[in-house]
Amino acid sequence: MRRTSFSIVCVLALALVLAGCATAPNQQQRGTAIGTAAGAGVGAILGQAIGKDTKGTLIGAGIGAVLGGIAGNRVGAYMDRQEQELRNALAQERAASVRREQDILRATFDSNVLFDFDSARVKPGGVSELNRAASVFNRYPQTRIRVEGHTDASGSEEYNMDLSRRRAQAVKDVLVQQGVDPRRVSTVGYGETQPVSSDPAANRRVEVVIEPIVANSNSGSSSGSTY
Repeated sequence: MRRTSFSIVCVLALALVLAGCATAPNQQQRGTAIGTAAGAGVGAILGQAIGKDTKGTLIGAGIGAVLGGIAGNRVGAYMDRQEQELRNALAQERAASVRREQDILRATFDSNVLFDFDSARVKPGGVSELNRAASVFNRYPQTRIRVEGHTDASGSEEYNMDLSRRRAQAVKDVLVQQGVDPRRVSTVGYGETQPVSSDPAANRRVEVVIEPIVANSNSGSSSGSTY
């Protein structure tokens, strides 16, 4: 009996260590699925230690799935780390501002930094800024990214809508070139429809919205808003 109790304690300790590793920043590239699978495997061992039978194994696997997934109560800490890294990465040139709305991050880039007037081609300085952002996004793959293009009201509404869409796509292309998974990134152009200031220069901007993907502990799947 004492040996069994000691085994259970050891396996529990191992489960907690592996669960922590599954969600540590240096393991994020593996994604939620691997973390969940690892947790389920440890849980299966735990089930054998507890139940010594198949039923115990299945129960343990369920426990492991919860341990290995990205739990909702860890989202805040995950986004805290990403927010700080993103602020640090973009602080050097002050070409973008970062603000947080609950667990959603919004990085706003000055369009003059990214593009020449009436152009959808990212300037070299803009590429450098986006590369810094991409390095952070690559370390936090359990997020979705939406690139939003905005223009001022000069020119026709139709033209501005098209320009904002092309600029959003150009930003996505740079992020993808830096290794960001294109399946994570969506784009949308708002043209002149969402001004934030009476100053036209402030309205010419690109906003990158970063939203966490929350794992469903019951099924091992992930959920979050779709764009």
